Amino acid sequence: MAAIGSVIDDKYEILKEIGRGGMSVVYLAMDQRLNKQWAVKEIRKKGSGKNDEIVVNSLLAEANMMKRLDHPALPRIVDIIDNGSTIYVIMDYIEGESLDKVLNEYGAQPEELVVGWAKQLCDALSYLHAQKPPIIYRDMKPANVMLKPEGNIKIIDFGIAREYKEQQLADTTVLGTKGYAPPEQYSGQTDARSDIFALGMTMHHLLTGVDPRNGEAYAPVRQWNPEISEGVEIIIDRCVEPAPENRYQSCADLLYDLEHPELITKGFKKKQKRKFLSFALAAGMALVMAICGVGLQTTARHMNNQDYEGNLLGGDPQHFFAAVDIYPQRVDAYNALIEYYKNHEAENEEITRVGNAIETHGEALDLKDPAVADLYYDMGKLYFSDYDGSFKARAVSAQNFFKAAAEAPADFDKKEIAACYDAICRFMTNQSTTSEHSLADFTALFEEIEAAMAVVDRASDSEANYDKISFYYVTMLLINDQAEYMAGVGFDRQTALELMAALREKAEGITSTLSYVNDLQEEMASGYDSFTTNINAKYNEVEKRRQGGK
Repeated sequence: MAAIGSVIDDKYEILKEIGRGGMSVVYLAMDQRLNKQWAVKEIRKKGSGKNDEIVVNSLLAEANMMKRLDHPALPRIVDIIDNGSTIYVIMDYIEGESLDKVLNEYGAQPEELVVGWAKQLCDALSYLHAQKPPIIYRDMKPANVMLKPEGNIKIIDFGIAREYKEQQLADTTVLGTKGYAPPEQYSGQTDARSDIFALGMTMHHLLTGVDPRNGEAYAPVRQWNPEISEGVEIIIDRCVEPAPENRYQSCADLLYDLEHPELITKGFKKKQKRKFLSFALAAGMALVMAICGVGLQTTARHMNNQDYEGNLLGGDPQHFFAAVDIYPQRVDAYNALIEYYKNHEAENEEITRVGNAIETHGEALDLKDPAVADLYYDMGKLYFSDYDGSFKARAVSAQNFFKAAAEAPADFDKKEIAACYDAICRFMTNQSTTSEHSLADFTALFEEIEAAMAVVDRASDSEANYDKISFYYVTMLLINDQAEYMAGVGFDRQTALELMAALREKAEGITSTLSYVNDLQEEMASGYDSFTTNINAKYNEVEKRRQGGK
């Protein structure tokens, strides 16, 4: 065990023990160089148990998996130190209380709070499930969710998460928490729907205070608390269906119902059924009267077309998603969603839902069509401009879309710009928290950016200003985010600052009446001073370290 006051790797001073497991101890530590607190998980490679090797491998898999993830609701791994007998994993120290402690202290929680937490958890699970290959968390429960002082949540303990492989018929080890884990986790292959089951049981526990580990027979939440809404009860019941095919099939679908629980109540469905019957009767009468030879198939197609066009005119995401469901192969509804969120403030889960819809229907969308390639390109830009997260989180989310656009046929006019965005995304997603990129890597990336910028600057179509401001903004964010690494490999400070100044000047030269273009202009203008201050500070820190300063 690490002694209190000892220093690991000449920089992490152990302050106190904050947690303990079978083969690991978690400490609070102070980074003496950055004057920042971290959590340090100490993993002993050998113990007395027969499953020691499995546990150690599980803990190491957790660390290496987390090291490449970047999401606001997930803790970061910033360092892994192996001294031969012990492994130290350095990660974010998360202040707050776990939700099981909140339950123990205060009992069942209000519906509004629980639904808000569930939305955040849905967004985080969607991010994990969207990885290539998907990551299945497999241990969702209140004890593994930390409530931070400002009200946001973070998921902890990724010791049994695993990457999903379709060809694997069963998990190699049965792990999880009884009561929260779905039936298939004990007998077969887990997938994204397994996490949805555990999230449903977590919501049930939080709303009722009834611990599923006690073995009590499951009962809908309103049997415990009649004040809970019908919609939320229906949502949870669907989450915890024993058969995976009867549950929500994705966190995006679950999130939509959490945002609109009133749409799935029995009263709403009855109302919709009455509307449908009235519509069907009217349609039937019209069909009889219009016996001029139009067949049923043609009529159905016509009705679908009317419904599709009518939903496009609805003006809000609910109608646009309904249009996607009617004709997933058409780009108009997806474009309407992107355009809507460009003009309105959007939560991360709303943007993620659009991205998931495009990826879900990817087989129906033909990337040989320039309009489809343009859709993927615009979705990537939306992640960079509107997603609320670190630069790396944006790059991870946008990568698949820019990659697809970059691989479109040569007649796609934004192929070169998409390829540059793709290079930026790959650069960020291939980078660990301690940069592995060299001066040559940075130089090559900025040469590619310069070439793409020349293409962007020549653009003159209706979306030219948005293309320009988006590309300038992403490049500015990149330099600000990578300043410390650029300084570390010897990238010239003045070159970086001159590029920032040039980007600001280019942005100021754009005249547009589009609100989303003006918003990005404003963000670049207001952020410029803080960005340049940060860049100088990072370069100064690196120079001090080289000179032996503190």
